[in-house]
Amino acid sequence: MQQTGMIASMAAWTPDPERYPVTGEPVPDVILLDLGEDPAPFFDFAAHLRRQRATIHVVAVSMAQHPEPELLLQAMRMGIQDFLSKPLDGAALQQTLARFMMDRGAESGQFDKLIVLMGAKGGVGTTTVAVNLAVQLAHITKKRIGLLDFGFPLGHVSLLLDLQPRFGLRDAIENLDRLDAHFFNGLLTKHKSGLEVLGGAAYTDEWLRITTPALVRLVHVAQGVFDYVVLDYGSMYSSEVRAILSLARVILLITQADVPSLWTLSRHLTALVDLGIDPQRIHLVVNRWHKRDDAALASVEKNLRRPILARLPNDFKLVGEASGLGIPLGAHPNNLLISRIRQLAYDVAGVSPEKVRKQVGNSILRLFSTRRAGNEL
Repeated sequence: MQQTGMIASMAAWTPDPERYPVTGEPVPDVILLDLGEDPAPFFDFAAHLRRQRATIHVVAVSMAQHPEPELLLQAMRMGIQDFLSKPLDGAALQQTLARFMMDRGAESGQFDKLIVLMGAKGGVGTTTVAVNLAVQLAHITKKRIGLLDFGFPLGHVSLLLDLQPRFGLRDAIENLDRLDAHFFNGLLTKHKSGLEVLGGAAYTDEWLRITTPALVRLVHVAQGVFDYVVLDYGSMYSSEVRAILSLARVILLITQADVPSLWTLSRHLTALVDLGIDPQRIHLVVNRWHKRDDAALASVEKNLRRPILARLPNDFKLVGEASGLGIPLGAHPNNLLISRIRQLAYDVAGVSPEKVRKQVGNSILRLFSTRRAGNEL
């Protein structure tokens, strides 16, 4: 498999029910079944994995050059898409994987939707940036935006939006066996901005029952539901979090221009790269920025050898009033903080203001044409 040059990582299991991957454990994109004389345990194993992740591609490898029709029919019923013969030919496997990737091409965007915000340390305003970035994404893209609150030990997203969610993170984790798009939608709380929120932990002991594999499963489901997923991850993590961060299209490290924050920021960068996270996906955002900070920030950019993506001005009055009322910062065109967050939303979404304006203009033209045609009828 590694010789194909198309494998990012591998995992191995035996078809023993006692050793099946547990619910919530990450399941690879492709499963290669090395069939034994009795294929039944392997087919049962494939069915178990498909219940955990419906989108997996299963390839069976058999000693039979021409499998019996009955075996092929049984494999098809179990959701097996390809049959290869032993000894396994590397070129044949490479063609199979290439075909799978081409077939998935239209869906590949599903796995490039996650925007993670992490704080260099507590108190730098990560949740405030996450909430307002998500609101701006909903405003400029007119698409379905989800905001997941993984803040530890308690989530504050709902407070900043004046929401009182009936369900949240705990409900999703406690129902992993039922967690599909339909069930997930029932856990969300909708904000008047169009943003949809999965509330965070309301009690600190909820994290005692939350595992990283369960969070990975939750993120996968969310990516299947939303056009963009904004994840407030707070500032605490371990090596296990790599499974989540590796799914992100963008990781925004939020900091302030003070010594403790900038010192911690450099340690976070080193740790994330050591975890195998692509450095190109990690971007720096300075919150509560003042013009007088620029000299220190220039030194930071030089030492870390990476630019700062965004400088969000310190508007203590505006942020304080919005937080106290539980409302987003708003859409005032002349406010520098709001305009900077809006530009950050354009950057992480990978779209330009001109493209969005063109899309909106085309939508208005289509609406006008439809109304005009209706009037003529």
